[in-house]
Amino acid sequence: MGSSSVSPYSQPPDLRTLQPRASSYSGEYGGGGGERFSQSGNQLDGPITAIRIRVSSYYIVGLQVRYGTVWSDYVGGTSGDLDEIFLYPGESIVQVSGKYKTYLRKLVFVTDKFRFLSFGTDKGTSFNAVPLYPNTVLRFISGRSGSLIDAIGFHWDLYPSDYESC
Repeated sequence: MGSSSVSPYSQPPDLRTLQPRASSYSGEYGGGGGERFSQSGNQLDGPITAIRIRVSSYYIVGLQVRYGTVWSDYVGGTSGDLDEIFLYPGESIVQVSGKYKTYLRKLVFVTDKFRFLSFGTDKGTSFNAVPLYPNTVLRFISGRSGSLIDAIGFHWDLYPSDYESC
């Protein structure tokens, strides 16, 4: 009788090699102008530990994010007032809401320590950005900017395990 062989294509996947998905993206919220920016490389410096936001009477003018101990490049314009927030050691951003019209008008960062850090004016179309997967946090931002922040997107992933002490 013939020998029976099983095709390698019919084998079930080896579950030990499958990685659960953890990364997700929310956005892009805002208008269509400005030059693209992405801070994807900055996440290699560590988790988000602080944020600088420049705000005018009507808009989010500019942003800068600190990853570990290293500040990202500043994006946006120079008008308005500069505000700076620092996260507690081990604290992470788990939700971002806000408002936009042609430009970004408001940002509210929510942390896993139940802090609500609000900037800007309460006018425009609302958005609420959260990660798709459990136990993931804001790892970096991207978007478009010129003299203001035109649009913003949020990239979520696991907290980097080798930075627990930041």
